[in-house]
Amino acid sequence: MLPYPLLSASLVVMWLALNGFTLGHLILGCIVSVFASWGMAALRPVKPRLPKWYLLPKLIGIVLYDIVRSNIAVASILVSGRKPHHKAGFITVPLELENPTALAVLAVVVTSTPGTAWLEYNSLNRTVLIHVLDLVDEAEWQALIKGRYEALLLEIFA
Repeated sequence: MLPYPLLSASLVVMWLALNGFTLGHLILGCIVSVFASWGMAALRPVKPRLPKWYLLPKLIGIVLYDIVRSNIAVASILVSGRKPHHKAGFITVPLELENPTALAVLAVVVTSTPGTAWLEYNSLNRTVLIHVLDLVDEAEWQALIKGRYEALLLEIFA
C-alpha cells in the first residue's frame, strides 16, 4: 500500500507542521501522503548507485568551500562595483556525465554556488548552458566545472 513509507511519513509530518495538529488534518495528511506515494511509485525513479559513496564528504567539502568563496566574490562585486573587463555571460560546458542523478547533483552544485546558474541541459549534445555573473575567461570556467565537479561525480557514480 505504501511503496515509499519514509516519503509518506515525512509528508504527514510536514502537513501537520504546516496546518497544525487536528484529527481532520491527520486524516487528510495521511490521504495526501498515500496518493503522493502512489504517484512517486508510478514515476518509477531509478535508485541511485553510489559505488564510491566515501567520496561524498570530499565533494561536500569542495562545494562548501566554493560557496563561501563565491559569496565573498559576489559581495565584493556588489560593494566595489563591476570592473570594466568583467561581465556577465553564458557559457556552454560539454559534459561526459550521463547518469541522471549525477547530473541532478551537478545542477544543484552549480546553482547553489552564488554567481552561477544552471540554465539548460542538452541531452543530445551532452552540454549544459550556465550563466556566470563574473565571466572573465570561458575556458577557465569550463575547466573548473569539468575538473572540480564533473570528474569527482564521474568517480562517485561510476
